[in-house]
Amino acid sequence: MALSSTRRTPLSDQVIAQLRAQITSGEWPVGSRIPTEAALVEQLGVARNTVREAVKALAHNGLLDIRQGSGTYVLATSELAGVMHRRFAEADQAQVAELRATLEMSAAGLAAVRRTERDLDLLGSALDRRDRAWHSGDPEDFVQADAAFHSAVVAAAHNEVLAAVYADLGEVLRAHLRHDVGPELIAERYVGHEGILDAIRGGDAQRASAEAGRAIGACRSE
Repeated sequence: MALSSTRRTPLSDQVIAQLRAQITSGEWPVGSRIPTEAALVEQLGVARNTVREAVKALAHNGLLDIRQGSGTYVLATSELAGVMHRRFAEADQAQVAELRATLEMSAAGLAAVRRTERDLDLLGSALDRRDRAWHSGDPEDFVQADAAFHSAVVAAAHNEVLAAVYADLGEVLRAHLRHDVGPELIAERYVGHEGILDAIRGGDAQRASAEAGRAIGACRSE
């Protein structure tokens, strides 16, 4: 999605809308750094103060995180997701794991009976990315790739309400993954997800749900 020059007032509202669209469309994924203020000024054709005001507004709403000396990063995909992140930032991790199990086991079971060939292709690609991220040795890359695989499972369930709730809880769940993974990737803690995909591909809802629960339980046992 290309940014376009704004021509109507109020400019600040238009800039906010365009930046929000970059986030919600996935052009700027959660965790990514957005273009610099100077780059946004050039792309949007507005004054620096207008860009700064828009970025601050989105940061106030919980979508962006302004880190002095580092840049501005995407924190959440919606205002509600930002609220969820703030509300549950200090939540008990065992309870977050139970929430993950509830959502992901249900999603895997639904995906097993509703998945399309396109879903299976996306799940396969997401699993490959997860494996590559693990072997790269970068914990944050692995967290993002693991989260992307589980999001693909939720998408394959074809339940818009479930998908929306899962997306709004995205950063809460990624924070739980970071807690489980820790500061470095340790071979003994690797939890494969091939069983989840195999069960979904085979149309076995009970097994898919069990495999999703097993994966989370394995993480919790460490």
